[in-house]
Amino acid sequence: MWPEFFQREDLSAILPQVQLTVFACGILLMDFLLEQRHKYMNAVTALLGILFSGFAVYQLRDTVRPAFGGLIAADSFFVFFSFVFLLAAAVVVLMSVRYLELEQEHEGEYYSLVLFATVGMMFLASGQDLITLFIGLELMAVCFYLLTGFLRRDRRSTEAAIKYFLLGAFSTGILAYGFSLLYGISGTTNINRITLAVRARGLDDPIVFLAMVAVAAGLFFKVAAVPFHQWAPDAYEGAPTPITAFISVGSKAASFALVLRLFLTSLSPLREHWMVLLSVVAVATMTVGNLAALGQTNVKRLLAYSSIGHVGYILLGLVAGNETGKMGISVYVFAYAAMTLGAFAVVTGMRRSDLVGDQLDDMRGLIFKNPTAAVLMLIFLLSLTGIPPLIGFYGKWFIFLSLIETRHYTLAVFAALYVVVALYYYFRIVVVMFLQDAREPGRMSLSPALVAAFVITFVLTVLPGLYPEPLIQLAQFSIRPFR
Repeated sequence: MWPEFFQREDLSAILPQVQLTVFACGILLMDFLLEQRHKYMNAVTALLGILFSGFAVYQLRDTVRPAFGGLIAADSFFVFFSFVFLLAAAVVVLMSVRYLELEQEHEGEYYSLVLFATVGMMFLASGQDLITLFIGLELMAVCFYLLTGFLRRDRRSTEAAIKYFLLGAFSTGILAYGFSLLYGISGTTNINRITLAVRARGLDDPIVFLAMVAVAAGLFFKVAAVPFHQWAPDAYEGAPTPITAFISVGSKAASFALVLRLFLTSLSPLREHWMVLLSVVAVATMTVGNLAALGQTNVKRLLAYSSIGHVGYILLGLVAGNETGKMGISVYVFAYAAMTLGAFAVVTGMRRSDLVGDQLDDMRGLIFKNPTAAVLMLIFLLSLTGIPPLIGFYGKWFIFLSLIETRHYTLAVFAALYVVVALYYYFRIVVVMFLQDAREPGRMSLSPALVAAFVITFVLTVLPGLYPEPLIQLAQFSIRPFR
């Protein structure tokens, strides 16, 4: 007999997470049996786990019912975001093989932590209960704290991990306080039932308003929105480059999944309040992120501030709040994942035994050392700017369109102006790569795994830009639960 709370058919709803967990534990056990020259098998095992999990997610594409007594829901929203998480994890694993060998840190626990972080992200996308969401968030966060400091002999990595952990713990406390207020208001941790309690209390209840502010503040840290963005540049610079990419893409995508779940369910009755708050934060985030990126000489810090600017654009989709805006968020998240992973893959390829490769000067004359890498970086930067016919254009297009449809003309003007600023600092990298002489002679040495990462990110950046219909359909599919 299965308990009423735990039905046998519910197991399929968490099968993707279970498979990743099994493979992660298997890597920890297998790592003891591998010689140093065979450590790449850990990466192969991680990729197999991601493949199996992806197939299990695909089988859930038509699932709509809650599971485990309403704790999770393996719906279309979960399916879409899970594919983004798995894509990010797979590309990061491919980027990591040669990088870890150069850093002499090729250990199995690295890949296990990547898989465990992905498990946390997937629970964030499927959670229907505050406790489930909080546990998923902390599982992801703890894995990222450890991965940020994984280069134990690198002072920058250790310092970044400590800063990330301390600020993360502070933000977690704020978020937990907001969750506790929501529980006190409603007497339940189910996010759909909380919606009814918040609506019954009214829009002007000070406790409800305080709960909204506390939850929003905690979430703003997770997505690196101003004024809770201070951790991002240091964490991005100090972390191993593949992990920088994973934090930039996976963590943000998962955090925005959490933002959408809460703001479009539990906090939806407070829309007239949080719309003003999000508008101010979005403009401030675009302003600080884009202007701070102008003076950066470290590519990872430049992309960190750039990512903060992109957060502002995604928040504008939530401010618009119509179907175009919600769909635009999904398109933007997918586009941001593809082009950002590609850009960081090029930065990862710059790493050599005698060169860290993350300074702007390190990319001088890249067109002469590796024309393919230079052209790919140009494509990814153009996409990040929003230049057609690349995938990044459609992310910004739907955000702009949603703002115009909802008559947020001032926000649309701000968003358009910062595209020009972004074009300037992205093209600083282009000028260095194409118009300056190489700082050091020699060609880049790329591993087959890194080449595979280039191919995947290139295809996902260019192909949906040329033929966007499948991506648009996927985005429409992802927002079904919020219609």
